Formats: sequence, C-alpha cells, structure tokens
Amino acid sequence: MSTKLRKILTVLVVIIILFGWYVTIFGIGSVSSIKDVMKFGLDINGGVYVVLEADQNDIADLSDQELSQVMEQTRAVLNNRVNAMGISEATVSLEGNDRLRVEMPGVEDAQEAIDQIGQTAQLRFLLADGSEVLTGDDVKDARIDTDTQNGGYKIVLEFSSEGTDKFAEGTRKASSGEVSVADEFADAGVEANSVVIMLDDEIVTAPVARETIDSDSCEITSGGGYSQEEASTTAALIRGGALPISLNEVSSSVQTATIGVDALDKSVLAGVIGLGLVFLLMIAVYKVLGFIASVALLLYVLMDLWIMAGIGSVLTLPGIAGIILSIGMAVDANVIIFSRIREEISQGRTIRVAVDQGFKHALTTVLDAQITTLIACIVLYEIGSTTVKGFALTLMIGIIVSIFTAVVITQLFIGNLAHSAKFARNKYFGVNEDGSPKKILKKSFAFIHHRKIFYCCSAAVIILGLIVGAVRGFNYGIDFTGGTMIQMDMGKTVSVDEVEASIADYDLKDLSIVLGGENQEQIIIKTTSALGNDGRAELVGTLEKDFGVTEEDVLASEEFGPTVGDELKGNAVKSVLIAAVGMLIYIIFRFKSWKYGVAAISGILHDVLVVLAFYAFFNITINNPFIAGILTVVGYSINDTIVIFDRIRENKRLSKKEPDEVLIDRSINQTLDRSIMTSLTTLICMVPLFFMVSTSIREFVIPLMIGVTAGTYSSIFLCSPLYYEFNKNATKSKYIAAQNKQKKTKKDPK
Repeated sequence: MSTKLRKILTVLVVIIILFGWYVTIFGIGSVSSIKDVMKFGLDINGGVYVVLEADQNDIADLSDQELSQVMEQTRAVLNNRVNAMGISEATVSLEGNDRLRVEMPGVEDAQEAIDQIGQTAQLRFLLADGSEVLTGDDVKDARIDTDTQNGGYKIVLEFSSEGTDKFAEGTRKASSGEVSVADEFADAGVEANSVVIMLDDEIVTAPVARETIDSDSCEITSGGGYSQEEASTTAALIRGGALPISLNEVSSSVQTATIGVDALDKSVLAGVIGLGLVFLLMIAVYKVLGFIASVALLLYVLMDLWIMAGIGSVLTLPGIAGIILSIGMAVDANVIIFSRIREEISQGRTIRVAVDQGFKHALTTVLDAQITTLIACIVLYEIGSTTVKGFALTLMIGIIVSIFTAVVITQLFIGNLAHSAKFARNKYFGVNEDGSPKKILKKSFAFIHHRKIFYCCSAAVIILGLIVGAVRGFNYGIDFTGGTMIQMDMGKTVSVDEVEASIADYDLKDLSIVLGGENQEQIIIKTTSALGNDGRAELVGTLEKDFGVTEEDVLASEEFGPTVGDELKGNAVKSVLIAAVGMLIYIIFRFKSWKYGVAAISGILHDVLVVLAFYAFFNITINNPFIAGILTVVGYSINDTIVIFDRIRENKRLSKKEPDEVLIDRSINQTLDRSIMTSLTTLICMVPLFFMVSTSIREFVIPLMIGVTAGTYSSIFLCSPLYYEFNKNATKSKYIAAQNKQKKTKKDPK
C-alpha cells in the first residue's frame, strides 16, 4: 500500500470514528442515537418473564418429533394470546425441548399477565355477519398436506360428528349468498361467503365456502398454495383451541424499569471509566502505540454496539458486562502485536521491517488465542439460559470485531507511524535508544526450576477449598436450590425483625431478609420455598397490610422451581467438558502434539477448581451467572496459555538443540509483559462494574475477576511446566530406547 493511500485511509477512519461516536451519542437527522435504536432486555426496560414447562404426564408417551410439534403448537397459541394483550415487543420462544419462555416488556402485574396467557384459548368459526358456526371443541384435528392442485401445502380439518353437522349448515349459509359482512370484518377484507376462523379476538384465516360441505373433513387451500411454514402455523393455531398440554411455572421474574434504568446508567458510567483506565494504562506503557490502540478501541466499541443493534440483539445487563469485559480482552491482540514489533526492533531491524514482521508473526498467535476463546463462547451460547446467551453473544461479537480492529486498523495506523520521518524512532515504539525493549519486568525468572513449588501451592488451595465446600457445603442461590426472591421499596427504613414477624405464618425455608437501596429503605426477601404466583401475591398482600405499601412498590421478584437447579448444575459441568474437548481438539490440530493440548486443558481444570475453592472459602453465592463466569474464565485462561505455547513452538523451531528448560523459561519471560498487561486491562475494566453496579452484575464480575487472576497464574506457572514434564518424559523415553538399541547392536553385531 502506498504511503499516500495509507494516510488517506487513516484520516478517513478517524473521521468515521468521530462522526460515528457523535451519531451514537446524539443521533443525526433520521438516525437515532444508539440508546433509542438498541433493544433492551427486561432487566433494563422492566417487565415480566415466565418460563413454563410442559407437564411430564402429558408428554411422557410422546416421541421427540411429536413433542416438538406439540410445543410449537403451544407456542403459537401463547404467542397469539400475548399479541392479543397488546404488549409491545412481547415474545414467546422455545427454551430446550419442553419449555416456553414468555417475555412481556412493560408489564408490571405478573399475576394478571401469567393468568391471562395460561387460560384456555377460545377458537371459534364464524360467518361473515359474526354469527357462530362452531367452536374449537368441534374440531378433532388440523394438519397439513401437499396441495397437488395449487402447489405448496393445504390445511386439512377433521370434525366431530356434531361438528360435521354444524359445519355443513354454516357452509350452506355462507355459500348461499344470504350472509352480509359485519363492519368488524369488512375492514379486514373478509368476503360475504367466508367462514372466519378466530382464535380469541384474532383472525387466523377466512377461507371462502363455494358450496355446502357435508363431510367430517374439509380442506383449506390458497390460490398459490400455502408455504409449509404458513400452513403449519395456521394448523397449529386451529388445533390449539385449548392448550394441548398443561404448563407448569418453572421460573419467573418481575423487574421494574426504575431499577433497570438505574443499573443501565451505572453500567454505562462504569464502562466509560473502565475504558478510560485502559486508555491511560496503554498510553503509559506503550506511549504512541498505546494511543493508537486506544483509537482502535474506540472504533471497536462503536462497531460492537452498532452490530448488536443491526442484528436486533437484545442488550441485557449481563450483556453490558460482556461488552465491558471484551474491551479489556480486546487489548490483548494489540499487546501481542506491540510486543512482537518491539522484539523485532531489538533484534536490529529497521522500524518499517519490524512493523511488517511483527504483524506477520503476531497474526497466528492472535488467531489461535481468539479462536480458542470463541469456542468457549459458542458453548456458552448453546447451553446457557437466555440471560447467559446475551452475555455470550456480546463476547462472540467482541472477539470477531477485536481481530478486525487490531489486525486491520491498528496496522494501518502503525504503518503510517513507521513511514513517518518524525515518529519512526525507537522511543515511539517502546524501545530504548540502544535497541533494548522497555519492559514492565526487566528480570528473567526460572519458572521451570521452581515448578514443584507452584504445583504444591495450587494443590493446597484446591484441596483446602474442596474440603471446606464438602464439609460446610457450597452457598447455592435460589436459581440452583429453587425458591423465591421479592424486592420491595418500603418508603422508609424498617427493621428485619419487623418483616420476619409479618411473614412468620408462611413458614418459609432458609429465609433471608436484608436491607438495600441507598437509604436502606428496600427489603430483599429470599427463601428456598417456591411460592408460586398465588403465594407471592398473598405474601405481598400481607406486607401491604402491615406496612402500608402497595403492589407498585414491588421492585422485582423472581421464582425458580426446584428442577431448575439440577439442570443448571448439569449444564455447568456439561458446558465446561464440551468447551474443554473442543479446545483440546483445536490445540492438537494446530500444534500437532497432544502435549500442548493436555497441558492447556489441565490449566483449565485448575482454574475452575480454584474458582470453586474461592467460593467455598468465602461462602459466596453460586448462581446462574456463575456458569457464564466459569465459561468465560475457561476461554480467557486458554487464550493466555495459547500465547505462551505459540512462543514455545516458535522458539523450538529456531533453537532445536537448546534444552527444553531454558527454551520454555525464555518463552514465558518473552511473553510475561503481555500476560501482565492483558490481565491488568481486563481487571481494571471490571473493577468499576464491581463497585458501581447492581448485585446481578456483580455476580457476573466476581468469578471473572477470580478467574482472570487464576488463568494468568496457571498459564505461566502450571501449563508451561506441565508441557515440560510431558516433553521431558518423552525425551527420556527416546533416550532410553536409543540406549537399549545401542546396547543390543554392540551385543549382537551383524
């Protein structure tokens, strides 16, 4: 690329960044600001979600295909009912094989909303004048079949014997021309000879009757034929005059917009502070290169936000935590590149050659490190709950965007710097005038020689933590144990004893009541008793009577059924195992050796156990965000390890005869600054979140902070020494085999 073109592109990128941030914050013309464009989750906008599970007695004898059809039919019925309630952007989605998640933004009365969506749907067949022909009780079945006459698909209805007679009379009237169109149907384009099929107050379809149909079945066709999806959906709605299966509430949550907006504002502020701290740290350590990385980070955040808005992603509070965390991790690619450039310069290369070679050598490391992290994010997205999926999606987008900004944008800017007569000097690239790189730690350490000390330290922490966890038990949250949480604004400070006395008659298990809010005017009630909607309403009613509060003072409530906890525990173990296997396969494929893979996975196991030990020692609550934290730790830890392993692999190619102990120590020391910088940038992004935002965000941040520290430790002090152990044994085996062969040759020469 010519110098002139590079300068033009650099100026263009800077203009895009400045203009993009102006539009993002303030909007311009018909383009709204990101806050108006972005879709926010219930934990920010407020509202109700409920997860309903199919009654196991109703689905016990169904095959997987039959269960899928029944759940889709139920989803269609509930979706129609939610839409009929006029709730903006309400959604009904399948969650797993036998659950439905209903989200209703802006709804405050959870009891009323859940009662409404759970009641029996009313399916009716009407003539164009509004008179009723038959009801859903008269329909035996509705299915789809291929339409050989019109192409596509058709809908086949089957009636009961009584329904057959009713339908015959209805189609006789419709086809005779004696029916007039009611005003309510005229606006919808219903013809006079139509039979209108309605679910609740919504028209499902309005086929025209050409003649009397005196049969126990009929076909509904379309001129061009129905698509398979359209026919299936319509048939499901007709078939679902009543819910085909019973549904039980598994979990639910009510969140007021007041709490969500406050948490959003604090999260944004924490993100700005975290981003600013990263900028300061990068500039302090890398000078001009750090400033370039900061500019690239501004573009990174910009792209991250608008990609999420463009794909219609719903941003939740955990998702915001994911964005802020990914800012710290996005620095990693820049740090790897900068470190390689400085090394190339210290080896005597010119600035231009060093920049070119530095990017070339760093690219493989950046891709390997980010792809292994991406594997963990994909597993997290596939297995995690809806909340966790939002967290995983933001991390996945962040990883992809960070590769682009580091490899393309940073390279563009640094290329300009390298071709500048003024800035193409060692001091602007973090190198001393004598050619030696400026390092955070100037001393080299003998990691392999002291490896047994590190093994013992890790073993002691893990064993003691697991013993404490086994004896005292882990502190599982209500999403693991099942239970209920209610948060209320009392309007004044009340004592915990008063609240306990008020609700004493409910005999709540493992009851916990704490005060919250800025002036301690809120109470948070937690119990492992799953009260259900009616029970929650009754308990809130008691508090209203005793303390003069109202339903509007309920800021949030959550409920988890007892089956959810076992599923979460199973998913946590499953997700770690799947991610570990995926990473192991990738590492073996890329490094052409099982030793790298097994050493890296051993580090992952270590980090997970250390986090568990920490939770056991300090009795920290383990809940759903803990799973997201563990999987992110797994991805982060492997990222750090891959960077070191890439350097070991490279050094082994360059110094084949050098002892492994010396070579591995040098590789760790060469990447030590990068490990420290990446850990620092990731941690300083999370610190503002920990201190400034809500408890729910803090529950994500705690395992991440512990895991980042443990992951950095294991990458340096455990994984590389373990690789040395595996390689040492292999080398020893080869040596013994060679010795035995030599002895045999001397003993029995040919």
